[in-house]
Amino acid sequence: MKKTLIIGASSKPERYAYLAAEKLLAYGHEIELLAKRPDVVFGKTIDTEKKAFTNIDTVTLYLSAQYQTEYYDYILSLNPKRVVFNPGTENPEFEKLLAENGIIAEEACTLVLLGTGQY
Repeated sequence: MKKTLIIGASSKPERYAYLAAEKLLAYGHEIELLAKRPDVVFGKTIDTEKKAFTNIDTVTLYLSAQYQTEYYDYILSLNPKRVVFNPGTENPEFEKLLAENGIIAEEACTLVLLGTGQY
């Protein structure tokens, strides 16, 4: 299974980041959560500090492009295999930087990828 870091995580059930966390767990994936506000969701702590997580396969973003800049170096340091840009998070500048570092940048919806077996 793929260890996934959700950036822009939320404990609000109406948020797509919450639904993604729920569905990733239901499909047996391990998750790490990062956001501006601390909380707990599905028994997992939403971290507010950029921790040096290990073995991150996928980073899935729930932050608009204007808020992603502060995460560029952090995400690169994690060396994930891919970064999923969910609808509304597309960022050509960051996608180019990822590609230059051998990381797949995928404009897709985590929920759809999971639901269609493409995750």
